[in-house]
Formats: sequence, C-alpha cells, structure tokens
Amino acid sequence: MTGAGLLATLLPGCGSHDDDHSSYPQTVAMGQQMIQQAINDPEEPVAGISVAMLKGNTVFWQQAFGVSSVPAKTAATTQTRFNIGSVSKLFAALSAAILQDRGLLALDTPIVKYLPTFTMLSPEFAQITTRHLLSHSSGFPGTNGRNLFTFAPVAGYAADTQAELANTHLKHLPGELAVYCNDGFTMVEQLVLALSGQTYADFVQTNILAPLKMTSSSYLTSVPSSGSFSYPFVNGTQYQEFVNAYATGGLSSTPTDMMNLAQMFLGGGVFQGTRVVSSAGIAEMGMDQTTTLTINPAPDFHWGLGWDSVQQPALGAAGVLGWEKDGGTAYYSTEFFVVPKAQLALLITGNSGYDARGIAEALVLSALKEDGTIATLPPKVGTTVAPVASGPNIAAAGGIYGNSDSPLQVFANADGSVQLNQWNGKTRVWKHLGAYQYRSDGWWASSADPTSSYQFTVVTGTDSGGNPYNFRYLMKRVVPGAGYAYLTLPLGQQLAPLAALDAAWQQRLGTQWTLTNDAPSAVPIVVLGNEPAFLTSLPELPGYVLYGNEDLRYQFIVPLEDERGFMSVKVPGNFGRDLYEIRFAPGNDSTLTLGSSIYAKL
Repeated sequence: MTGAGLLATLLPGCGSHDDDHSSYPQTVAMGQQMIQQAINDPEEPVAGISVAMLKGNTVFWQQAFGVSSVPAKTAATTQTRFNIGSVSKLFAALSAAILQDRGLLALDTPIVKYLPTFTMLSPEFAQITTRHLLSHSSGFPGTNGRNLFTFAPVAGYAADTQAELANTHLKHLPGELAVYCNDGFTMVEQLVLALSGQTYADFVQTNILAPLKMTSSSYLTSVPSSGSFSYPFVNGTQYQEFVNAYATGGLSSTPTDMMNLAQMFLGGGVFQGTRVVSSAGIAEMGMDQTTTLTINPAPDFHWGLGWDSVQQPALGAAGVLGWEKDGGTAYYSTEFFVVPKAQLALLITGNSGYDARGIAEALVLSALKEDGTIATLPPKVGTTVAPVASGPNIAAAGGIYGNSDSPLQVFANADGSVQLNQWNGKTRVWKHLGAYQYRSDGWWASSADPTSSYQFTVVTGTDSGGNPYNFRYLMKRVVPGAGYAYLTLPLGQQLAPLAALDAAWQQRLGTQWTLTNDAPSAVPIVVLGNEPAFLTSLPELPGYVLYGNEDLRYQFIVPLEDERGFMSVKVPGNFGRDLYEIRFAPGNDSTLTLGSSIYAKL
C-alpha cells in the first residue's frame, strides 16, 4: 500500500511499556534509542511508534513511544491501535489457506470456478488462480484508487473493484511476472464471501482473530465506539484513517496482538493448543512463488503468499531465513518479521516518516546475535563504489523508459558516462538525476551516491500465448533498511516510438480533468484538494499519451482505439504497479473513466 505519506506534527515522549527485557537487554536498549531518535527527529518528527518482539511464546518487549493524539497530547500506549496497511495481506493468504483446508478452494484452480461473476476484457482472465492473486502475479492493473483511503468508512470497495476489473484488460498474462498488486488481495474478499457466505471482515474475525485472541484488532467497517487509536493530524485537523480495501490493507491492530499471529506462524498453524490453519498452509505461504515466473529480471525478490519476501535479504546476508511483510497507508508505516527456526518475531508500526525497515532489520539481527543464533552481524554493503572500468556501448539502451511513477530519460554523455533524467510532473520538464560511470562490478554508479547504481537488462522469450517478447529494463540497485543487503529494482521499461497520435487523441492533449465520484471523505479530496489530472505528450516519445497528477503519478498510455488507451509497460516489482486504462464515452470527450474513477473535463 502507498499513500500520500502525510505526517502528523509531533510531540516527544517515551509512552508506555510492559515487558521483560532480561532476555535481550542490548537489543531493547538499542531499539529504544533508535525509536526515540525517530520520534524526536527535528527534520521529520514522528507522532507515535509502537513495537513488540517475541521469542518462542514469550513477548519480551512491547513499548509505545510518542503520542496517539497530537492536539490532546495523549501518550501512545501498548493498547493504541495503528493501521498496519499491507501487513493485512497475510490475513487474506491465511483465509485462502483455511478455505483450502476445508476443501472449499484449491490454490491452483481458476477463480472463475468459485466466482462465476468475475470477468475481464482479456480472455486470459479465466486462467487466474488464487495463487496468482496472493503472489502478485494475476496481471490485474494494480489498485482501485477510488475511496481507498478515507476519513469515514465507505462500504462496497471489493464489489466496486470487481466491477472495475470487468471493464479493463490484463496488463500481463497470469503468472508471467510478479508486480505488486493490491487488487489481487481485494478479490480474495469476493472469494471468501462466495465460498463461506460471510463477509471478509466477519470471516477473519471468526476464523483468525478470535482463535488468536487478537481482541485489539479489527477492520474499521464503521466508526469505532471504543478502543484506543492513533490519529493522523493533518494541516491542523485530527482525523481517523479508514482503509476500505480490507484484505489488501485494512486491519487496525497493535504489535502485541500481532505477536499472537507470529506465535501461530512459528507454531505451524497452532496457537496455544488450538489449530487455526494447517501446517501445510503455513508452509505454502512461506514458499518462494517466483520460481515459475516467465519474466523475472530481479531474482532477489522472493514473494511468498502474502509475504513480500520469504528470504528476507538482510537476514539472508547473515545466513538466516526470515519472512517479511511491510505495510504503508496514507499515514502509517509497518514492518512485520518472522524468523521460523530462531522462533523470533517483531512488529513495528507508527505514523509515516521513519525508517521502519531499517529499525526492524537492525533489531532482529541484533536479537539473533544476542541469543547466539549468529556469531556476528553481516558486513554492510554499498559504502563505496567499485573502480571505473571500460564500459559497453549503450547506444541501444538510450531513450525513454516508462513505469507507474514518472518517465525516465537515458542517453550517453561525451565522456562515456550515462546520463539519467526524470520527468517532473509539476514543472513538466526533465529533472537531472546524475551522470553515472561504468564500474568494474558491472554497474553504472556515481561516487556522489554510493548507495544507488544502475544497469540495463534485456529479457527475451516467448510467453504462454506463443507471443515473442523483448524488453529492456533500467535496473536500479539500492541498499535499503539497515544496509546489509542489496535490492535490485526494475525501474522502468524502454519504450519504442510509435506512429503519430490520430486526431481524436491529439485534440485531448493539454486537457485537464477533475475527479467526480470519490466520497467527500476521501483523502485526495480532503487533503490534496482534488488536484486536476492532465493529458499531455512528450516530443521525445511520439505516439504515447502521458497522463496523471501528484496523486496518480505519471504514466504513458498507448491508444487502442479512439475511446480507449491501454497500459504501456510490463515492469515487475513495484515500478509497474497501479497502472490504468483510460476510456471515454463513445462520441463524448467530456468524461474520462480511469479504473472505477470518473473524471470530468475542466
């Protein structure tokens, strides 16, 4: 999940704790210092952060820092609930595993068997399985943005998403590649309803939250009448955030409650003597789902079912297998780690603006060292760049690269370095990112930024439909979190110029559009002021239409016909997520539909 990332103004304070530090005193002391630094950061202070760590069946540390309400100066406690965003995806995967245990669902059976009302414009939709939904490989465009984050509950999001998918194509074939996809998990809500007769929220409450005694966890389907919550404070106003995509990111919880979930994972599906899900279901969630992908230019991504990684990179650098899931909403950031063999777990959550992954990696590795699981911490990477070397000719790699965020421009400088620019949507000009020299390790890098380097990767083959493909990706290697491992990201796909736009599309260039059918409580409406979107083109890449705004970001579309534009890229990972088709009513250019959002021409 990703949102506006708007932060609360902050008041410092340690908050409350109820724990036994005797097992891991060094880890707890380090964690307290790191979190307090984030709370007191003068550049970007964070209102509240809460954390819990588990060893075996014992929670050895639980503590809250800062405040839950800025104007009331209410101290956060271990009972304060936070929106944990995409960590909620694990409950969707567990729901599917429970349904499979009951013989109601098979992960590799097409979902149309269970949900015959499901349809899309691409005939290959009939191949989509529950495994595809849970491993980001369904081919859905990405995220239904309509009423995703709101300041009042909005019902019907999952049904709206299914209706939206009926009017769009797949962006890639099912199982072809894996690109982060929220709508796949939202469709699990529809499967649960069809197979169990219960709403998703009720099914999870009955079959997961209640057996796990997670009494401070629920989906905010209505305004809560009780409980302690963290509240965003935005532009002088306090709100409560609602995430209406329940399966993909809607759970409100506490780190202490989440340690009960961790115990169940560590117990192979059993919590305090009660079996919640089969051990086979837990094992299936923890299996690497990327091994059968056709296109996978970043093999250090190891998606599980629900998990972002079943081979967490920093832990892998220490020779330890760990599972990781992160979560972000418009106002909160969360990290959840489970280390099966070490019987260790952590959840940290708080208002956006702190490095949740960095703190989580540092604390889990510290605990593994403190209890003797590892002898030493792994060495950190990315502190220096490799020596300059003679580089390959990049003439073929030059040009424009598209993604779900903002176009990139690549060309060779006279001195042999690679120039990277990024299109700035606000100013509508190219922003200079930097010049990068070829290095002996095979990456283009700059000594000014040793934590980022670039490479070009070409992927060729034939897809499952018998169609040949040839994609060139701009790859970015970064050092996230605590700095113990590289992560390789496909940043953009090279796009070839097309035939000039026809008259119908030419006349739309330069037009602006305003969203008309979001709820009045939707975050983009309340906070961003319903910023207009626009349609334009770039002279460097004829034949494409560029659309977006700061909320949607900026994407290229390819005209399919006079009334419809199609998604232009197949970028795995995160930078090909949340793509959209756009369509106009026949003979009527006054209304534009993007997903399930309707825009009117200004």
